[in-house]
Amino acid sequence: MADANTKRGIKPATAMNSAAIIAHLDLEPHLEGGYFRRSYTAAHNIDGRAAMSSIYYLLSADSPIGHLHRNRSDILHFWQGGCALHYTLIAPDGEISHPILGPNIAAGELLQMLVPGGYWKASELKHIEALDSDYGLISEAVCPGFDFADHEMASVALIQRDHPQHWPAVAHLVSPQSQDNKHS
Repeated sequence: MADANTKRGIKPATAMNSAAIIAHLDLEPHLEGGYFRRSYTAAHNIDGRAAMSSIYYLLSADSPIGHLHRNRSDILHFWQGGCALHYTLIAPDGEISHPILGPNIAAGELLQMLVPGGYWKASELKHIEALDSDYGLISEAVCPGFDFADHEMASVALIQRDHPQHWPAVAHLVSPQSQDNKHS
C-alpha cells in the first residue's frame, strides 16, 4: 500500500513538516494555540446537539502550547503523528496528572486518551529540537458534539483561586489572551 501511495505522490505524515501538514489538512489557528480543522459532525442529533464531532489538532514549533481550558463534554484524543504531546490535566477535585499522548507505548505513552468533561486540560509539544519532527498531530472526538458554549479558557484569577497549589507549575499554560477572561 505504501508503494502505491508513493507512486501517486502521497507522502506519509512522517515525511512532512508542520507547514505541509497544516496546508494539506487545511488547518487554521485555534484560540487555544496550535492549529485545527473540524473533520466530522454527526448528521443526527441527541437532545438538539450533534451526537458527535471530531477535529484534527496540531501543535508545532511556532505554536507549541494548547493553553489551559475545559469543556463540559468528554473528549477522546487519538495520537496521529509527529512528536508526543505532553498533557497537564486538573480534575475537578484538584488532582493533577501529566499523561503523554504519543507512539512510544513501551515508555508509557498513550495512543488514545479520554479527558472527562470538567477537567482543565493543556497540551505541550516538548523537546522538538532533539527530534526529527516539528509537530505533534492528534484527532479529538467529542460526544455530544463540540459547542463553544461548553468551552472555557482558564484565567490567572480562576486558576489561582481554585487551584493555588498548582499555579507555579501551570502558569505558563494560561493563555496571555485569556488573562482577563470574563467567562471565568
